[in-house]
Amino acid sequence: MIVMTEGHVPVLAGELLDLLDPQPGEIAVDATFGGGGHARLIAERLGPDGLLIGIDRDPEVVERFARFADEAPCRTRLELGPFAQVLERLRAEGVRADIVYLDLGVSSMQIDTPQRGFSYSAQAPLDMRMDPEDPTSAADIVATWDERRLRSILREYGEERYAGQIARAIVRERDREPITTTTRLVDVITQAIPTPARFAAGHPAKRTFQALRIAVNDELGQIDEGLPGAWDLLGENGRFAGISFHSLEDRRVKRFLAGLAQGCTCPPDLPVCGCGREPEAELLARGGIVASPDEAAQNPRSQSARLRGARRLTGPSEVSA
Repeated sequence: MIVMTEGHVPVLAGELLDLLDPQPGEIAVDATFGGGGHARLIAERLGPDGLLIGIDRDPEVVERFARFADEAPCRTRLELGPFAQVLERLRAEGVRADIVYLDLGVSSMQIDTPQRGFSYSAQAPLDMRMDPEDPTSAADIVATWDERRLRSILREYGEERYAGQIARAIVRERDREPITTTTRLVDVITQAIPTPARFAAGHPAKRTFQALRIAVNDELGQIDEGLPGAWDLLGENGRFAGISFHSLEDRRVKRFLAGLAQGCTCPPDLPVCGCGREPEAELLARGGIVASPDEAAQNPRSQSARLRGARRLTGPSEVSA
């Protein structure tokens, strides 16, 4: 079942529900609440004795969460802030969750709000901050970072083939006229790349916008810090799930869960295990789950999504006082 929430269609919603298998009375943490579509499905399973904790760094979520809380059949709680830091706060508080899940990347509601500057398809200030109170916007990066640093993030975060040409063009063009809007940046990118690439699959600015957004919001740093925090929050038999939308996110989730699921690391010719390592996790979706053809056709944003999950086999260590 797919739930529409203020125009928001949650990706892999049924698959997430099946993988996490929420039970009445459990505690679930939605670490990237966004439009709340996944949260509504989970809340229906938790019932009146359950608790759903929502996390989001965007203050605009407060009003949406309040409406969700009014309708939710379970207890609710909202925590504002980057999910890696909030998960650590919850752990230090002594929260033990049965379910933690992440829907990574930018929310469709942020993309669909032109003035936030995430979209390369609309005229808007070049912003891209998930939390408008954060100090650095995409315009600041474009205006102040040197060519080498710009080239590096375009290659690393955007996997942009023409990173060098685009970085050079940004530095050259910003000296002529400040690059402060999405459309101005799109024009600079389009003129910087070879003509055939302008008409290749996908928008020519897609990878640059992705790279800037990741840099502005430290998205990969949040994942690297947040994955251990999410896992530490789970009790024994707790379930974790992560939905990724590009390879940089998915590789991190895949490697993290694979490491937890690994047992003995001794050389294969050693007759007796000497490391004593036991798996911490059972993988719930080997290879990951992708959108069905029907979902991919109805919701194009689901086409790049991949769901991975794991069940915790061992209890967590005690929280330090």
